[in-house]
Amino acid sequence: PGNWLLVWSVISLAHAARGCPEKCLCNTASKTADCKNRGFTEIPAHLPPEIQILQLQNNRIWRINQNAFTATPLLKILDLSNNSLSSVAPGAFQKLRYLQVLNLTRNLIHYIENKTFSFLPHLKELDLSSNSIVRLPETFGNRTGNITLLSVKHNKLQKMERILLESLPNLKVVLFKDNPWQCNCNVFGLKLWLESFLYRGGISDGIICSAPGIRKGRDLLKVPYELFGACPLRTAHVHLASSHQHGWEPRGSPKHGHHGEPADGGRASCEPKAKARPVSLRHAIATVVITGVVCGVVCLMMLAAAVYGCAYAAITARYHREHLGPGRPHTAPEEKELLQSSLA
Repeated sequence: PGNWLLVWSVISLAHAARGCPEKCLCNTASKTADCKNRGFTEIPAHLPPEIQILQLQNNRIWRINQNAFTATPLLKILDLSNNSLSSVAPGAFQKLRYLQVLNLTRNLIHYIENKTFSFLPHLKELDLSSNSIVRLPETFGNRTGNITLLSVKHNKLQKMERILLESLPNLKVVLFKDNPWQCNCNVFGLKLWLESFLYRGGISDGIICSAPGIRKGRDLLKVPYELFGACPLRTAHVHLASSHQHGWEPRGSPKHGHHGEPADGGRASCEPKAKARPVSLRHAIATVVITGVVCGVVCLMMLAAAVYGCAYAAITARYHREHLGPGRPHTAPEEKELLQSSLA
């Protein structure tokens, strides 16, 4: 026992000498600090400044101070999964300019603020899965355009700002599943973006509607454009312009309101009104009316031709009865002229 105590003391002193927290295992060769399953409630201090991988999963960390990573500027992979984070302060990761992978899965995060991940120019993978997120911002932050993988699955999202996705031009994979998506006017922009994303070769697990009832369980991509036709017209222009750029011309294309709020100024959703007619139906009615008019004109012309034919036949028959009866085999010249004038 005394020997083991001596060995443990030597290891602890070695860790302290090179700046490794007492509960962590630091590997100089792999530049990794293994601090998982250690019961931490905050980001541990005295981490080696040269580490590039920090494993903090399966702890009880509930907050991240703004200066938590000042001493570890070279981090490339940060795993904070399965902790107790309920929010993340904007700028909490701003010192990590070389960070490439950020794992925040299985926490208690309810919302993400604007610019939470600012100044992470090398960030490529952002995993927000299995939280309780109800709202995402319009932007994750400045210089986050190199993100290639974004996962928001297993959250409580009902909508997502299209402008947020458009601020991530290098996205290759987006995971949406297991969210209570509301397939109303507020997700029309998301529908257009997703179609364009998949057309460009992106990978996604799709968006399955949770509401309204008639669309529950349906794939958003398979909901016809016409069902969004009654959304407020004043919000449609941006979506229409974007869809034309990709060669689409959906009819009655709406857009969600400013900052993702319902575009009708206060209603929780902007479902199509009961009496509104989709544009395609109006076109169908117009086609039927025009066809009816053309057919009517043709029928009138045929009727006129029939009347003229009947009149011609009646005059001819009358002439034969009066002038070409039995015993009058030959027709006098004056009678021929009378016949011709009658027919004329």
